[in-house]
Amino acid sequence: MIVWTVANQKGGVGKTTSTISLGGLLADQGFRVLLVDTDPHASLSYYFGIESEDLELSVYNLFVQVSTKEQIIQSLCPTKYPNIDILPATMGLATLDRSLGSKGGMGLVLKKAINLLSDDYDYVLMDCPPVLGVLMVNALAASDRIIVPVQTEFLALKGLDRMMKTMEIMQGEQEDPFQYTIVPTMFDKRTKASLLTYRKLQDMYFGHVWSGVIPIDTNFRNASEAQKLPSDYSTSSRGVVAYRKLLQYLIEEQHKSK
Repeated sequence: MIVWTVANQKGGVGKTTSTISLGGLLADQGFRVLLVDTDPHASLSYYFGIESEDLELSVYNLFVQVSTKEQIIQSLCPTKYPNIDILPATMGLATLDRSLGSKGGMGLVLKKAINLLSDDYDYVLMDCPPVLGVLMVNALAASDRIIVPVQTEFLALKGLDRMMKTMEIMQGEQEDPFQYTIVPTMFDKRTKASLLTYRKLQDMYFGHVWSGVIPIDTNFRNASEAQKLPSDYSTSSRGVVAYRKLLQYLIEEQHKSK
């Protein structure tokens, strides 16, 4: 089982879209995929029509009780896509930093829980909130690779800088170095800002930036409104084609790191 965490300490950069698009494309290839929603806003869960306020079990329960594999499986929500399940979020996650932030031993809760499902899924993709806290720390600690979507505009570079500092701080607690890939998103080749930001990303983080870009594509919004995977809604749209290329790159990088 391979775990990818999609994270950035800035909102609106395409984290949830990246999680859904990559997860959908993996499922299209026959892989068993688990999507984990660690954001209290539950955008990933809502995308698939899951009303988080109506749930009795969610990611939240993993942090407030010791969970067995059977209990974790009971927390999962199936989707209309046979190869994709979701471990949903609820608003209760917003209270975890206040209630558990000073409690020791809480950084590996997600990793331990996901490991119990290693025989059930080929890939786990985790969608993170845009703030540093117990949820992001857990998601980063559980990951085999961190995918960092970055909107190609200058303000997004600040969020990326914070994300890199967070990973640097956490790196001291990890036996192996973090494997990460920065993904330029919402690219508009017609604007100078997109072009300049893309070049700056390549210069500042050489070797860690995917050479391609995820373009602006209204099909992502349309797919969301239809509650369909982007690859199901429009398999040949430019956004889906770009994510398909990104997925191929990530799989190749995963093989190299073994």
